[in-house]
Amino acid sequence: MFTGIIEELGQVAAVEPRRDAARVSIRGKTVTSDARHGDSIAVNGVCLTVVDVQGDVFSADVMKETLDRSALGALAEGARVNLERAVRAGQRLGGHIVQGHVDGTGTLLSRTPAEHWHVVRISLPPALNRYVVEKGSIAVDGVSLTVTEVDEEGFALGLIPVTLELTTLGWKRPGDPVNLEVDVIAKYVEKLVGSRSGEGRP
Repeated sequence: MFTGIIEELGQVAAVEPRRDAARVSIRGKTVTSDARHGDSIAVNGVCLTVVDVQGDVFSADVMKETLDRSALGALAEGARVNLERAVRAGQRLGGHIVQGHVDGTGTLLSRTPAEHWHVVRISLPPALNRYVVEKGSIAVDGVSLTVTEVDEEGFALGLIPVTLELTTLGWKRPGDPVNLEVDVIAKYVEKLVGSRSGEGRP
């Protein structure tokens, strides 16, 4: 489990395509300081399992399912990525409960700079719209954020200076893809309510 509070900006050191997967190597001094084989690290919001650590570079295998559902397939050598280690029991939950299981991708539609923050709009796949509510939480490329507005096309967010400085969202531009993970609690509530009423969704 993760919190959506990014620990550092990493950089893709290498991408090795495979027939139905890829192996990515990512440089990150903080997340590799105590990383071991089998640990979980979120890369742009996608939970990956460490298979090797060499100095400040860790490697992970990304299967086809993950490549299909996320924007990791577009990563290239040199790309910057958001990194977060799995939360330990007893730590403060600074953001919200983030599983690292991406529900889909969106596209950054617009960004409007203000004096102390930026307002960005992001498209939302229709199947995810019902899980996103004003003032609710959503993870965008692994960053825990609060929704300020939502409509049929997408949703809006306000990015404060620390988010602009310390995450990839600071330089994303219209047209760029982002990984989306909705609040898992909403999905569980929907299934439980649907089961009781006999109207559970697939």
